[in-house]
Amino acid sequence: MQAHIEHYGRTRSGEDVDRIIIEDGIRAEILTYGGIIARLEVPGRDGRRESVVLGLSDLDTYETLSPSFGATIGRYANRIGGGRFTLDGAIHSLPKNEGDNTLHGGIRGFGKRVWTIEQAEAAAVTLAYTSADGEEGFPGALQTKVRFAIDGVALRLSYTATTDRPTVLNLTNHSYFNLAGEGSGDVWGHELRIAADRIVELDPASIPTGRLLDVTGTPFDFRTPALVGARVREADPQIMAGCGYDACFVLNGSGWREVAVVQEMGSGRVMGVWTDRPAVQLYSANKLTGSLVGPSGRAYRSGDGLCFETQHFPDSPNHPSFPSTVLRPGAVFTTETEYVFSLC
Repeated sequence: MQAHIEHYGRTRSGEDVDRIIIEDGIRAEILTYGGIIARLEVPGRDGRRESVVLGLSDLDTYETLSPSFGATIGRYANRIGGGRFTLDGAIHSLPKNEGDNTLHGGIRGFGKRVWTIEQAEAAAVTLAYTSADGEEGFPGALQTKVRFAIDGVALRLSYTATTDRPTVLNLTNHSYFNLAGEGSGDVWGHELRIAADRIVELDPASIPTGRLLDVTGTPFDFRTPALVGARVREADPQIMAGCGYDACFVLNGSGWREVAVVQEMGSGRVMGVWTDRPAVQLYSANKLTGSLVGPSGRAYRSGDGLCFETQHFPDSPNHPSFPSTVLRPGAVFTTETEYVFSLC
């Protein structure tokens, strides 16, 4: 038995897009446009399955208005300051799509490209995309694959990439989670724990200063579980710069480990986030304004979702002290992230 594949639509430029449905204990819908997780249906305490990710109802809205709902982000997730970086002595200029910065790979990053289905299994699908040398200003032809696999109550994302020229790479998924269900309202009542002693300090343009800040005594200390909304209105400079949570947490430990746990008592749903990455960007959907409507028919507003973008640090190519994001020919980039669901 293979995953169910159906035609989803056609982009404005005429590219066909498919929807792939994979299922085991939970059910996911993946789009070849943007490598998007469009739905992720998880049972609650009452046994009823609801989608726990924010999404949109049609391809055209994903293509023209989506704030990266569920998208696979690359070539470089998060921000690169000044829209440029130097690699092996050569300066590479990128399109600036957020003020003076490059965000999520540029004007047409991986989340706005059509991927191909390489392999479909009963509860898994592998998508592939080849990014041309010079695409969005990045050097090297990059071949990327992402495998979405369901195993019982877990969704695992496995990434691989190779390049023919030295390049920089930072891949993630940009799903907006709401464990009470898509369109149910804000996530301020979700309880969250993150295994991180520090965050990356950001300047007013959300670009790293190069310093790491201790979370002790700040709204970013989730080492002990706390409600997401309990401290979101504190007059902390980092909170105020992002108009809420939009911070890169420097994760404790290394290798494959659980780095965050979030739970919502009303539905009873719990989600553990596992990864081998050094950081996770926590984003509380601060820029949603109520102008987008989900499949539930309800408008999305600021605070209606939580993103756990497992990744490297933002702007790493411009900060030699940060963990390197350079990928060279002959090397294979690999990383995995898993969302594991349970009940309170």
